[in-house]
Amino acid sequence: MVISMTGYGRGFAEEHELQINVEIKTVNHRFAEYQIRMPRQLFFMEDKIKKQISEYIKRGRVEVFITLEGSGLSTRKLEVDWELADEYVSLMSEFQKKYNLTSKPELQDLLQLDNVITIVEQQTDHPGLEGTVISAVKNAAYSLLQMRQHEGAQLAKDMLSHLHAAGYIVQKLKGLAPAVSENYRRRLYDKISDYTDGLLDEARLLTEAAIFAEKADINEELTRLQSHISQFEKTLALREPAGRKLDFLIQEMNRETNTIGSKANDSSIAQEVVELKSLLEKIKEQVQNIE
Repeated sequence: MVISMTGYGRGFAEEHELQINVEIKTVNHRFAEYQIRMPRQLFFMEDKIKKQISEYIKRGRVEVFITLEGSGLSTRKLEVDWELADEYVSLMSEFQKKYNLTSKPELQDLLQLDNVITIVEQQTDHPGLEGTVISAVKNAAYSLLQMRQHEGAQLAKDMLSHLHAAGYIVQKLKGLAPAVSENYRRRLYDKISDYTDGLLDEARLLTEAAIFAEKADINEELTRLQSHISQFEKTLALREPAGRKLDFLIQEMNRETNTIGSKANDSSIAQEVVELKSLLEKIKEQVQNIE
């Protein structure tokens, strides 16, 4: 089954007064790479979150966004730095004595002093939070997988269309290949005749034609190319990640095609090779997006 590396999934779960939202976005990448953004109180769960997602995703750059909403996430309380407050009051007394001031510090003055009173936030313990977060992650990962499978099916359909067109060109090349040597022999015969007034060394002509035929023989490359196309089609039907294998096969097909183009010194074959390379390039672009 072809699975795309591009997708988006969203999951949701509740635990008493808490709501957990999880969003997962994936794009192309050679390996599995994770980037998780979540509240600090969930940092201890990072490895478990990755493990849960890895059951659905084998390759790609994975971005995870987790948010917590609702009451009871944390509690707040005021803390007083009494030692600092004593220092402030002592300093005020010294100002009074030194400058003969009559006014005394009021409560409002003390409350406005920097760092004397601070608000401390403490996280509330939720025993069922971990399981609820994992449940939301699982829902998001499954939603993501469905989208990646749907897009992968579309990619497979398109690639098969290009692959069948490439196979048709290979068959045409097989039909054109035998005529290459004969065309070369005829051109060579005509050219030598022009320079020798028709006095030809038939043995030498046959030797030259045979040497060219051996150098221009593309049957081996066409056979391998046909085999690669068959392997590619079979790999598309596998129920496992196949992106790397498909990438290897498309590279091999390009290599055989380039060899055919360089060996067969024939305009009709060159034209078919250009069309074949265009099809393979389209397939290659789509393979880059397969898990």
